[in-house]
Amino acid sequence: MELTITGVNAVTTPHLHVWDWRVSLYLFLGGLSAGLAIMTSILHVRKGGALAEGDRAAISAPLYVPLILSVGMLFIFLDLERKLNVFWFYLTIQPLSPMSWGSWGLIVFYPVSIMYALATLPESKRHYLRFPVLVNLAERLGRFRLQLAAANFAMGIFIGVYTGVLLSSFVARPLWNSAILPVLFLTSAMSAGAAFMIMIAGKKKVKLFFTKVDIWLILAEMVILPLFFYGQYTSSGAHRESIMPFFTFSHGYFWYGLGMILLLVIFPVALVLKYLEVKEEHGEELSADALLKMNLSAIMVLVGGLIIRLSFVYAGQLSHLS
Repeated sequence: MELTITGVNAVTTPHLHVWDWRVSLYLFLGGLSAGLAIMTSILHVRKGGALAEGDRAAISAPLYVPLILSVGMLFIFLDLERKLNVFWFYLTIQPLSPMSWGSWGLIVFYPVSIMYALATLPESKRHYLRFPVLVNLAERLGRFRLQLAAANFAMGIFIGVYTGVLLSSFVARPLWNSAILPVLFLTSAMSAGAAFMIMIAGKKKVKLFFTKVDIWLILAEMVILPLFFYGQYTSSGAHRESIMPFFTFSHGYFWYGLGMILLLVIFPVALVLKYLEVKEEHGEELSADALLKMNLSAIMVLVGGLIIRLSFVYAGQLSHLS
């Protein structure tokens, strides 16, 4: 069907790329907002909320969630060919369509994340809301902070795993058609969320807590990625062929090979930096050198998550069944 409709052939148009960097950025930012929603929920319930007390991330992190998601949604909107037809998504519910589930899930995620941001706003900061109706709403929602934290956590898991489910449902694209892909995307989203928390947190105890969390998440990614490629290699010929761009350093596949090399370097180095920070004895405040290493490792994790989305979106469109 692809050959008939698009004219794809080995001579003039060997590959069809429908999705570009805008979709990759949407998947990355959507995953980051999902991971941050999960991490900020953990921050506010950890030790009965004691971990969040007095830290700037307790206020700013819930606010970043809908903001980052909105930037991601802007990129997917820019990718739409007929932008005014976006409302068609919301005139129907298709239970067997991951895209329909995701579209409706995003509609639910927005109000949940905004209500949670209002609920976690301390009383001393509510005057920034300006409007009395928002101040009253924040006060009322504050009574249900734990329930909203649970809803925020659940929606973060849903959005984090949904992007991987969406890609894996494309049977005609063997690289994406793997049950491990949603797990990889969810783990990457959570790791990006933990890295972002490390960067915006002010207190040492919060930074070190999410550094420990991210160590386990990076380790999980370093296990899941090889398992993904192993699963593809031991599957059908089309699946085996789909991963070749990552291991073929020819002119046409240079960027995919480079992406794989970067991932092989970034995650282990970030892991070592985080491990050293956790093991090192710190004083009352973190030194400038310790902060630099923490932020550097967090940036490396975010770059790794972006590389995964970019390389998988582009390489997936190179793969085909025959």
